[in-house]
Amino acid sequence: MIQPVQRSTALLNDIAATHPDTGEVAIWWLGQSGYAIKTASATIYIDPYLSEHLTNKYANTAKQHIRMTEAPLRPHEITDAHWVFASHKHSDHLDPGTLPPLFEASPEAQLVLPAAHVDHAVSLGLARERLLPTRGDETLNVGPVRVHSLPSAHPDLDYDEATGYPFLGFGLEMDGVRLYHSGDTIVYDGLADRLRAFRPDVAFLPINGRAGGEGTPPNMNAAEAAALAKAIGVPLVIPHHYDMFTFNTANVSDFTACAQEQGQPHRVLQCGERFLWRV
Repeated sequence: MIQPVQRSTALLNDIAATHPDTGEVAIWWLGQSGYAIKTASATIYIDPYLSEHLTNKYANTAKQHIRMTEAPLRPHEITDAHWVFASHKHSDHLDPGTLPPLFEASPEAQLVLPAAHVDHAVSLGLARERLLPTRGDETLNVGPVRVHSLPSAHPDLDYDEATGYPFLGFGLEMDGVRLYHSGDTIVYDGLADRLRAFRPDVAFLPINGRAGGEGTPPNMNAAEAAALAKAIGVPLVIPHHYDMFTFNTANVSDFTACAQEQGQPHRVLQCGERFLWRV
């Protein structure tokens, strides 16, 4: 199993001791699509999957979710979270094994999520008053963070008039840095235009494509992620959604090769390492 570069107390101490200046961002990959992100005035967690929920759920099925990377944190260890984001309902993004204990350990935490999944989050034990729903194609202020909720397609947009888009990406403006976290998505018509309008400094894009096989919603693959990053002119792209489950992963070196061919600046993170980037 892949071991994190830092874990548990050492990782949390590193997050606490890191103090980016305005125009800087510190990023820690937590595995799959999960990140801790810190700027001068905010620390956020996006799509943290820090449990064995899916491994246990599918243990006796034909599609076992065998973990490839050890969790760098356990949710009860995070005691000072304020802003947490979940891009959609799937359990490796809105995790029943992570969010309830994290919210118990961090009493001031609030969750930004698609409006379509508020009732689901409440069913997991999260208090409704701690949920910050968004329909997509909206802008809201979350503490010091300006959040643009952007539709994702996994594999379809599935827009509903009552609740909006069930799959979201997040455009985040934080202390002079603009970040785009895709959640799970394919490259759909209009995505590049939305991202050009947002002008991210860093884009976090999935690369596993259709690796999960029939019945598993697809993402963009390595070549598509590199091409999208190049098309929108983003200064840096970071790949995600790989090295978590054996049945649904990708070889990150394929992404590196595609990005190099495109002349696209990129960074491959190790789970638990700190990466500091300046605009």
